[in-house]
Amino acid sequence: MSYVVKSTAYKLKNKNKNHGVLLEFTLLPISLSFPHQWIPSLSLAFAFSFHSCRLRFRKIPSRGLSNAGAHRNRASGSRFPLAILIFFALLVPLIFFLGRGLHISDHSDISSGPGEKVIDVISASTNDMGPLSLNFFRKNNLSASWKVIGENSSVTDSQKDLTAVNARQETARVKVDDSSGDDHAQALDPAKLARRQLREKRREKRANELVQRDDESIVKLETAAIERSKSVDSAVLGKYSIWRKENENENSDSTVRLIRDQIIMARVYLSIAKMKNKLDLFQQLQSRLKESQRAVGEATADADLSQSAPEKIKAMGQVLSKAREQLYDCNLVTGKLRAMLQTADEQVRSLKKQSTFLSQLAAKTIPNGIHCLSMRLTIDYYLLPLEKRKFPRSENLENPNLYHYALFSDNVLAASVVVNSTVTNAKDPSKHVFHLVTDKLNFGAMNMWFLLNPPGKATIHVENVDEFKWLNSSYCPVLRQLESAAMKNYYFKADHPTTLSSGASNLKYRNPKYLSMLNHLRFYLPQVYPKVDKILFLDDDIVVQKDLTGLWAVDLHGKVNGAVETCGESFHRFDKYLNFSNPHIARNFDPNACGWAYGMNMFDLKEWKKKDITGIYHKWQNMNEDRTLWKLGTLPPGLITFYGLTHPLQKSWHVLGLGYNPSLDRAEIDSAAVVHYNGNMKPWLELAMTKYRGYWTKYIKYDHPYLRSCKLSCNGRKRRNL
Repeated sequence: MSYVVKSTAYKLKNKNKNHGVLLEFTLLPISLSFPHQWIPSLSLAFAFSFHSCRLRFRKIPSRGLSNAGAHRNRASGSRFPLAILIFFALLVPLIFFLGRGLHISDHSDISSGPGEKVIDVISASTNDMGPLSLNFFRKNNLSASWKVIGENSSVTDSQKDLTAVNARQETARVKVDDSSGDDHAQALDPAKLARRQLREKRREKRANELVQRDDESIVKLETAAIERSKSVDSAVLGKYSIWRKENENENSDSTVRLIRDQIIMARVYLSIAKMKNKLDLFQQLQSRLKESQRAVGEATADADLSQSAPEKIKAMGQVLSKAREQLYDCNLVTGKLRAMLQTADEQVRSLKKQSTFLSQLAAKTIPNGIHCLSMRLTIDYYLLPLEKRKFPRSENLENPNLYHYALFSDNVLAASVVVNSTVTNAKDPSKHVFHLVTDKLNFGAMNMWFLLNPPGKATIHVENVDEFKWLNSSYCPVLRQLESAAMKNYYFKADHPTTLSSGASNLKYRNPKYLSMLNHLRFYLPQVYPKVDKILFLDDDIVVQKDLTGLWAVDLHGKVNGAVETCGESFHRFDKYLNFSNPHIARNFDPNACGWAYGMNMFDLKEWKKKDITGIYHKWQNMNEDRTLWKLGTLPPGLITFYGLTHPLQKSWHVLGLGYNPSLDRAEIDSAAVVHYNGNMKPWLELAMTKYRGYWTKYIKYDHPYLRSCKLSCNGRKRRNL
């Protein structure tokens, strides 16, 4: 007889014959078999699973395993240690009687063969590691004495047993779920239960927020992509398509570029042929080079080429092929190309200097049409009787309750646009007073123009700067410096080459505005208009697009100057205009202070007088007699004079850059109260940017007899009032 702890499942069989013992472990659950001689010592064999574990003791006839075990014992002798037997003899009964949840039962679903005795022990386990399985033993690399038996034959039985076990487990879970709600709630602390519920609510809320945020981000990305696609010009995209055929491009220049490349290589081989005394090839290359140069001429597109161009290309290609066979030397060709590249680079630099010089020269000169207009108006003005040279409403010139403008200019047409655009956009033109100051050369023309073209109900008055007797060299440092020999040398003679290429960078020193008192008169506003409290200073290269009376209502907070700041990230800050290596500048000013723009400035003349702004200007101008603090212009001394005394205005009041920046936002220009053509590309010059010129020309009546007689037109188009 022997006892078997058995359950139908996979078995692991130990083949160790040393002790005459056959151990069979069945997983889910486990089956153990012992010879009957060990029963008094062991008393119990056990198997377990993690949810329900059944131990079955089955008594079997001794002719099977017992004989085999006895035979093994006789053959090999039992060497099993006595200590181990005593240990199991004491431990197993203890587990049997004291183990939690262990009990003996006899189930009808277990078939007992003849001579077998079955003892069932069921215990509960809550081990989180999960049920024990055959894979567990496979993964733990059992020794060679163990093998799996009955794997195939016991699949059906094990599935049945597992199904029954699972059914019992599910039933137990349902009962626990149904009955443990109240019990578990009672067992848990109410505070802990509340915290658990709160955590669950937070998790659910957070999950919903993440889902919603994800949806919103997707919608935003889709919307942005749609907006970007709307802004893409499909016509422009088509020009850069890789599938575009060359003949679809009306301005294709591939043939022109091919001819120019051939000309370059012909020059390389021409010099090599001369060096190697290949006179025949030299003459052929020279002949074809001249033909190609005549063929390409000034063409910039293939359409500009003559019909004979393909023949010239073919002939040149044949000569170049012949030259390559006879003259090609990698080192020589590379050296010649490098020398040609260096020469071309020097030519480009020279042409750039000439271009800069000519553009600056064009920007500082007055076009013939405007000069003609000034001359004609001057002649007619001095032919007028004295009584007809006066403007009406002169009583408004010193009325502090009206809106006063200061405009200093020697350009009649530019001044007319400033006045006309301001009056056109004013809500009540009768309250606007314009104070114009010009030089003696243009005094008659300026008077005559506004006598012939009065600004509606607005008041206007023209003065001559040369008649300001108080403005002399003893009072004004700039006049004194301009009259000095050192300043004349600086502006006209010393170290200033007269050639186009070398004089480009120094042309700005000869800019007439740096020598004109009209440019420096802005520092003497209280002296020019002693009875005016507030005045709006305007440059002559601006256009007014909205009513400006709101500027008089702006609170300057005790400051003297109201202006729009021009600093971006690091652009137009003080260190761009002032010499901070000078201790006087470094000690008194911040190099990162934001600059501001002249062109449209609101000046509080009462505060001006209190703070003695003109005196501050004189102090710094005297210190800069040797031009070590700043070089040129009126903006650097303006930044110094009004340092800490400038109130920033909203940028929509004054938009700058129409004289040099081609990439301004059109919406920003249209919404601005004042647009400023600062830069070299003034709107009255031919080099003005066409895209911005219309803002200026629409305030000029090109049908005016004086403009027609001087052949002034709107960019060459039909003369009309835009």
